[in-house]
Amino acid sequence: MKFTKGYWLNKPGVQNFDCVQIREARVEDDRLYLYSVPYPQDERGMGGPVLEIFISAPRPDVIRTEAWHFMGGAQKVPQFELETVDAPLQVEEFDGGLTVTSGRTQLRITKSPASFSYFYDGKPLTKVGDRFGHSMISYVQTPEGPFMRAQLDLDIGENIYGLGERFTPFVKNGQIVDMWQEDGGTCSEISYKNIPFYLTNRGYGVFVNSSAQVSYELCSEVVTRAQFSVPGEKLDFMVIGGGDAKTVLQNYTALTGRPALPPAWTFGLWLSTSFTTNYDEETVSQFVNGMANRDLPLHVFHFDCYWMAENEWCNFKFDPKMFQDAPGLLKRLKERGLKICVWINSYIGQKSPLFKEAMENGYLLKRPDGSVWQWDLWQAGMGLVDFTNPQAWKWYQGKLRALLDMGVDCFKTDFGERIPTDCVYYDGSDPVLMHNYYTYLYNKCVFELLEEHKGKNEACLFARSATAGGQKFPVHWGGDCSSNYLSMSESLRAGLSLCLSGFGFWSHDISGFEGTAPADVYKRWAAFGLLSTHSRLHGSNSYRVPWLFDEESVDVVRQFTKLKCSLMPYLYTGTVETHETGVPLMRAMLLEFPEDIPCAGLDRQYMLGGSLLVAPVFTKSGDVDYYLPQGRWTNLLSNQVVEGGRWLHEVHGFMSLPLMVRENTILPVGANDHDVEYDYSDGLTLHLFELTGEASCDVVDMRGEKFLSVTAKREGDKITVSFEGKAAGLKLLLRNVDAIHSANGFVGEAEATPLGTLLQVNPQLQSVSFHI
Repeated sequence: MKFTKGYWLNKPGVQNFDCVQIREARVEDDRLYLYSVPYPQDERGMGGPVLEIFISAPRPDVIRTEAWHFMGGAQKVPQFELETVDAPLQVEEFDGGLTVTSGRTQLRITKSPASFSYFYDGKPLTKVGDRFGHSMISYVQTPEGPFMRAQLDLDIGENIYGLGERFTPFVKNGQIVDMWQEDGGTCSEISYKNIPFYLTNRGYGVFVNSSAQVSYELCSEVVTRAQFSVPGEKLDFMVIGGGDAKTVLQNYTALTGRPALPPAWTFGLWLSTSFTTNYDEETVSQFVNGMANRDLPLHVFHFDCYWMAENEWCNFKFDPKMFQDAPGLLKRLKERGLKICVWINSYIGQKSPLFKEAMENGYLLKRPDGSVWQWDLWQAGMGLVDFTNPQAWKWYQGKLRALLDMGVDCFKTDFGERIPTDCVYYDGSDPVLMHNYYTYLYNKCVFELLEEHKGKNEACLFARSATAGGQKFPVHWGGDCSSNYLSMSESLRAGLSLCLSGFGFWSHDISGFEGTAPADVYKRWAAFGLLSTHSRLHGSNSYRVPWLFDEESVDVVRQFTKLKCSLMPYLYTGTVETHETGVPLMRAMLLEFPEDIPCAGLDRQYMLGGSLLVAPVFTKSGDVDYYLPQGRWTNLLSNQVVEGGRWLHEVHGFMSLPLMVRENTILPVGANDHDVEYDYSDGLTLHLFELTGEASCDVVDMRGEKFLSVTAKREGDKITVSFEGKAAGLKLLLRNVDAIHSANGFVGEAEATPLGTLLQVNPQLQSVSFHI
C-alpha cells in the first residue's frame, strides 16, 4: 500500500507520524523499551501520536521490533506459533545511543535523530530508511483507517526473494505484494500460500509477525527500499541474520518451525482420479492394472473430490453409487503395495448429512446475528468448520479417523483460502486476521491426527494453502496450473519462491491441471515432476495416465520414476537434512552458489539437494538454455562431463534433460528402481564424480536413520575412500574413470562399465584406496 506521491508529498488525506527522536530507553527484563516522538530534540511536545517500541531477541540472530501506537485492542488476535528460547539480549550504551546484540546479529540505535541499523558479524545488513531525517517506523493515518509502516534500505544489487508461493517474477524487486489468501490459480499475483517473510542476497531475512493483510512495496513506493505496512495500531517485525541465505533459512525455521519428516513412500509416484472425471471402482482398477502391466512403478493412489456424492462435500463417505465396497477396494489396493490418499476440505455442504450435526453443535462459523455463515460458492449452502472451537476440532478429526481406520493413509487438504471476514469465531478471534491464519489451524488439525494415528514421521498432507509455520505440515503443491509450458515455468518459479520462504518440499500437477496437455508438454513436465521432491499425476476434466497421451509418454514416466526410486538413498538423506535444518530439498541456485552472480536470478533451474542440478526443458523442440556454476559437471544420464562457469545451450529428446552432478560428489544410488521404500543399504552403489580434493556424504535408511558415512580424498593420483558404518554388497563406481591401479581393499577385479570403473568394497575394511 502506498502512502506517498513521490518524495515530497503524501497522498491526499494521509498523515504520517515517524520515529524522529527516542526520548527514553530502558531495559525491562528481556527486552529494551524505547519511547519515541515524531518531533526533534529541541521541541517540547505533549499529546500524540507517539510510538512505544520494544526490542527483544526471541532466538539467537533474531532481533524483534514491536512498535505500538494504541495498545488497548480488545479482540483476540491469532498468533503464529513461534519456537522461542531464552536468548540473551545484550544491550550496551554508547554516546547518543545503544547497541542490541543477539548471537552474531546486532542492532545499532541512535536516539536523536533516531536511527536503526542492522549488522551481522560487524557487516552492515540493512537499516530503517529515513525521510526528511525521520526514521521510517511510522504510524500513518489514512482515509481507510490507521496503519503502521516500516521501510528498510536495500543496497545496490540487492535482491528480494520469498513471500510465499508467488507466480510473479522470481526476484521481487519492483513488485507490490499483499498477504491475502485467495484461490486464483497460478497465472496472477494472487497466491494460495502467503508467507510474510522475505530474504535477500545480502545475508538476512525479515519476518512480519502478523496474519493481517501485510502490504509490501518492494522498490516500488521508494525504489531503494522494502516497505511493509499493516492495518491497525501495531507493527511487529523481526530481522533475521545469517550471513548467507541457507543460514537465514535455518534461523527462520528454527523460529517458525522445521518441516516434519515426510515418510519415504510419499516420494514415489502419485496417480489421481483427476477432478471432474467420471470414475468408479472399475476405473480405478483399470488405472492400477494399466500401470502394472506397463511396468510403471506406482506408489500412491489418490481419490479426488467425487469419491463423495456431489454437493455433499464433505460427508467423508465413499459414494455408494460409485463404490459399492469401498473398504474392500482400499484393502485390495493396499495389498498391491499402494498407499491411499483422499481429497477433503474444511467446508460442509448443506446437503451433507453432517451439516445439521455441525450446525446444532456450534461447529461452524457464524454470522454476527448468530446464524450459520453460508454461501453457495463451491458447495451449495456450505458452512465452514470453526477450528477455534476445541469440540469442532475433535469432531472433524473423528470423521477423518474413521477413514484412517478403513485404510486411508493421508489427506489432500484442499482449499482454506476463501475464508470470510464478516463472521464470528467461537473464541472471539478477529475474523479479518483469521482470514490468512485459518489454513494453519485446518492443516494442523489434520496433521496432528495423522501423527497420532500413524506415528511420528509417518504423517503427510497434500496441502494447497499455507501461512507462516505451515511448513511443519508437509507436503504442499502448487494449485491449479494450466496445461502448457508457460504454466510449467510459472509453477517452478513459484515453487522456488515457496522454498525460499521456509518450506522444504513442494509438488505440482504434472502436465497441468486445467485442460489437457499435448503429448510433448506431458513428457517434458513428467521429467520435471519426477525430479521434484514430490510427484503427482493429476488433472481437472481428463485422466493423466500416460498411455492416453502416447506410447513415448509411458516410456518417459517409466524411466524417470525408476530413476527417482534408485535415487532414494540420496533424496531421503537430503530430506532428513531439510527436516533437521530447514534448508529446502528443492533449492534455488542462489542457495548453493551465493557468490556466483548469475545464480541470483535463475528461476528455470534448481538444485535437488546439494549435488544435483535440474534444468527442465520448456520447449517441444528440446532446446534449453541453462547456467552451470564453476567446476566440472557430469550429466547423470549421459555421463558427459561439462566445464562450468558459463551458459550452455543444448537440445534434448524427451528421455533426457540437463541433470548435472556437481564435482566432488559421492552420490548414493540404490539397487531398487521400482520402490521408494526398500533397504537402501542392500546393493548400494556410491557414484564418485570428478574428485579434485575431498568429498563426503551420509546415507540414511527409509526411517531416516544414518547407516553409512563416506569420505573420499584425493592426493595427486591417489584416492582414499573411508567408511563409517556398513552396507551389504557396497560398490564404488568411479564415473568417467577408465582404469585404476594399485587398488587396495576391494573384492575381485575392477569392472569396466560404460559409466566408469566399478569396484566391490571389502565389507571388512573401513577404507580403500587406488590410483588413477
